[in-house]
Amino acid sequence: MDAEIDAVRVAGTPQGPVPVVVLTVPGEEDVVPIFVGFEEARSIARGIDATDIGRPLTHDLLLDVMEELGGRIERVVVSEVTDDGTYIADLHVDTPRDAVIVDARPSDSMALAARTNAPLEIDDAVFEEGRQPPDDFEELEDIRALDEAA
Repeated sequence: MDAEIDAVRVAGTPQGPVPVVVLTVPGEEDVVPIFVGFEEARSIARGIDATDIGRPLTHDLLLDVMEELGGRIERVVVSEVTDDGTYIADLHVDTPRDAVIVDARPSDSMALAARTNAPLEIDDAVFEEGRQPPDDFEELEDIRALDEAA
């Protein structure tokens, strides 16, 4: 299924604030929330906004190295969710030698996809398992607001 990053927000939990990437699927009302780390959330938001901070951060560096070696991100697929709720992603990369699939965290994959406008997909079964009503996430604060307040 095609998917899009709808928002990068911060959810309040009993353990404290936790960033969440909200994925939408065209034609579906429900969303899939994927909880990530703060640095990864900020990196995804920077990629979406095409923010240049002057020096490459980790995701920028990885993308620069990949491109210098002739690679190109073809697409990202959120392909699996484990029994403990951990999401798995596949980073599809075209290289001069071959097309490869790299096992990656969804947060890293989405940060790279956001920088390259590579298509994002979610496996049907993963969507079904993770789907939640969008109302649960609409009122959460955008990650960018935390950075502006700091």
